[in-house]
Amino acid sequence: MTGYEAFCLFSSLKLHFTQDQYDYLKYRGKTRTSVEAFENRKDKWQYYKLSRRCSSEQMMQDFLVANFIADSNVWVGNLLQDEAEACYRARQKVIQSLTYTFTNDIENLFDSNPNAMLQCQDGQYPDLLQKYLHSEIQLETMCILNSILGFIPRWDKQISDTIHYPKVSLRIKKYTPFIQFDLTKYKLLLKKTLNENTENLS
Repeated sequence: MTGYEAFCLFSSLKLHFTQDQYDYLKYRGKTRTSVEAFENRKDKWQYYKLSRRCSSEQMMQDFLVANFIADSNVWVGNLLQDEAEACYRARQKVIQSLTYTFTNDIENLFDSNPNAMLQCQDGQYPDLLQKYLHSEIQLETMCILNSILGFIPRWDKQISDTIHYPKVSLRIKKYTPFIQFDLTKYKLLLKKTLNENTENLS
């Protein structure tokens, strides 16, 4: 990967995670950046260094996605630090054990009625969102649960916070397409957990 290619990938993924209207996967990462414009950038050498961090384009994409999730406005120079590598490895660890992560998160999350966790009272944060913000469940679990239960559109209308919440909502919606998971499998896992919790309450 060249410095210019690293810059293009960085730019398109940053747009994806910060702009509602740009979809990295839909536009296949294309932006209007030219080689000439890149070569005139004062920070171009940061991207040359960045290009040597990963052995493939897929690995670079995963590395950048992990860091944009942590900070959608991350500076390229920070991606050259050890903290960025640690962020990437932590995210990879979650993804590589996704079934375990999801199952572990939801086992103590829901009782027999998951709707109680999703309810938004008087514009306040629902319990499920509170647990995510307190790092009690992983972002991947939130993404999968939203894919199953579809609560984000409702929260977008009901939650009164217009400063912090929109960023959380955008992160969930923008990150979900990058997670490879079988929706049917995770629906069954959720259903199984709810049934077991119902039996335990009986």
